[in-house]
Amino acid sequence: MIGGTPDVHPGLADGPVYLDYNATTPVDPRVAEAMLPHLADFFGNPSSSHPFSHGPRRALAEARAQVADLIGARPGEVVFTGSGSEADLLALRGAVLASGRPHPHVITQATEHPAVLETCRALERLHGARVTVLPVDGDGLLSQAALAGAFTKDTVLVSVMAANNETGALQPITELAALAHEHGVLFHCDAAQAVGKIPINVRELGADLLTAVGHKMYAPKGAAALFVRDGVRLEPVVYGGGQEHGLRAGTENVALAVALGTAARIAAAELAADMPARITALRDNLHHRLAAALPGRVHLNGPDAQRLPNTLNVSVDGVLGHELLAACHQIAASTGSACHSGTHTPSPVLTAMGLAPTRALSALRLSLGRWTGNEDVETAAAALIAAAAQRPSRPAGTAGAADE
Repeated sequence: MIGGTPDVHPGLADGPVYLDYNATTPVDPRVAEAMLPHLADFFGNPSSSHPFSHGPRRALAEARAQVADLIGARPGEVVFTGSGSEADLLALRGAVLASGRPHPHVITQATEHPAVLETCRALERLHGARVTVLPVDGDGLLSQAALAGAFTKDTVLVSVMAANNETGALQPITELAALAHEHGVLFHCDAAQAVGKIPINVRELGADLLTAVGHKMYAPKGAAALFVRDGVRLEPVVYGGGQEHGLRAGTENVALAVALGTAARIAAAELAADMPARITALRDNLHHRLAAALPGRVHLNGPDAQRLPNTLNVSVDGVLGHELLAACHQIAASTGSACHSGTHTPSPVLTAMGLAPTRALSALRLSLGRWTGNEDVETAAAALIAAAAQRPSRPAGTAGAADE
C-alpha cells in the first residue's frame, strides 16, 4: 500500500472478504482523521467574518482545490453536494430548467444509474421535457451512431455515465461529448464509479458537467460534488443564501467537504503510483481461478478490456447468483438482481445488454478495492468454486428456476 495506507482496515478485519466496493467503500482512516477536527473544534460558519470562520473557510477552499485537481478542473468549477444522486439532479434538472425551452429534449442511455433515469422521468412528468433513452450493445456500450441520430432542435443535454456500476463498462465519453458539442448541446457525465479508480480529466473528456461521489472513493456517505464548467448556466437545486456559487444553498458541511478533498488527494496519489494495475491483476486472477475450476460455466458480462480495473461481473451456469452468494459466508458481494416479495428479477442493466433471464439471474458482481489482497482473492475464489461445484450446470436450454 502507498502513502501510509494501513494494511488492514479496522472495519474489515473480522468480517468476510469484502468484494462490494462498487456499492460503497470503507472510510479510509486518513480521511476520518482529516475530518475529525471539523466535527470537534473548527465549528465556525465559513461565511462569517470573525476568527472562528477562518479555519473552516480555508479548509473548504483546500478541499475544493483537491477535488478539482483530481478531475482536472478549476476550484471554482466544483460544487459540493450531499450525494451523487443530488449532483445528477442538479446537472439534469438544472440544465433543463435553465435552457428556457418550452419542451426541452434530453438524451441518455439504457444502463444509466436510476439517479439519472428517474430524474429524466420526473422532468418529463413535471416540466414537459422529452427524453430519449438509447439502447446499448451486448457489452453495455452506447454507439456514436445511435447518439448522432437522436439529436433534435430542442436537445439541451446528453447524460452518459463514465463507468457502469454493475459491469464496469467504460463508455466512449470523449467521442460522445464531442458529438454533443457539434450539435451545441451540453454533456453531463455521471462518473461516480470512475473517479478515483481511473484517471479522469474533464477537459480531455469534454464534459460540461461531471458527478463525483465520496463514498465510492473512501470518503463518508453524504459527500459528493458536481463539476460545472465555467459559463454553464444551471437552475439551483436548493435556493437560499447563495452558497456553492448559488447552486446549492445552505451552510456548508466543512467536515464532509474535507473528507471528500482528502479522499481525492489520496486517490490522486494512488493513480500516480499505478494502483489500477495492482487491482486489475487481482481481478483477473479471481476471474481465471473461477474459469479454470468451473470450465465452460463462467461467462463474463460486459467488455473484457474496456471496463473498470476493479470490476468483475460473471454469470455461473446452473446456479442463481443470490443462491451462490448465500452459500458463501466467506465473502460479501452483490448480484444485479432485485428481490420483490421473495421473487428475484433480472438486473435492468444486464437485460438492456440483451442477456437472457437465466444468465442475468446467475450474475455476480465482484468489485475489488484498496484493501483487497491476494489472500482475499484466494479465499473468495475457493468459496465460490466450492459452492458452485455443489450445483452442476444444467444442459443448455434446460428450464429452471432462473428461467421462470
